[in-house]
Amino acid sequence: MPRFEPDLRRRLAANLARFERRSQPDGDRRRAAVAVALLPEEPSGPEPRACFVLTVRAAGLNRHSYQFALPGGRIDPGETAEQAALRELSEEVGLKLGPERVLGLLDDYPTRSGFLITPVVVWGDRTQRLVKEPGEVAEVFRVPVEDLEAPDVPILETIPESDRPVLSLPLLGWQVFAPTAAILYQFSQVAVLGNAVRVADYDEPVFAWR
Repeated sequence: MPRFEPDLRRRLAANLARFERRSQPDGDRRRAAVAVALLPEEPSGPEPRACFVLTVRAAGLNRHSYQFALPGGRIDPGETAEQAALRELSEEVGLKLGPERVLGLLDDYPTRSGFLITPVVVWGDRTQRLVKEPGEVAEVFRVPVEDLEAPDVPILETIPESDRPVLSLPLLGWQVFAPTAAILYQFSQVAVLGNAVRVADYDEPVFAWR
């Protein structure tokens, strides 16, 4: 059971440093970044479980409204993926963290809707609370990292529209799909367990293609 403590932070950073991350050319895709942000469980006890931040996107957004997502968004001109992920954490859920909190990056994930997502793993703060930005976030959750290690993770499904399997995870009583699920699955395998697992070839459900 991963605990939010210095030993976990060192393990995540070491595993990410050893991982040979794969980047991809932009092509006609727009660059984006998401944060896999680690925080203690609420309320935090003497040995709180490590959790990651997961949101539900606001209903009024033009794209992917009311879908599960990691905090993130487009990379602005002149920004790095790390800077964009930290900015989006602050804007979407009120989590203000400095660049020293970045532990490493996972593989780029190309989406069906035209984005190239760079996942940034970030170590959070015990004291800060999550405050959602209602224009962008409908709900925000702290999900235990151990939920990514359940025996039924991941779920792979075939669909007639694709020759690639669709990846999803059972979280919070729902089915969370790629790209979010693919990124979280790679995080658990690479950063937590130290396994060199790739996820860019897993597909998304058709409703996420737009």
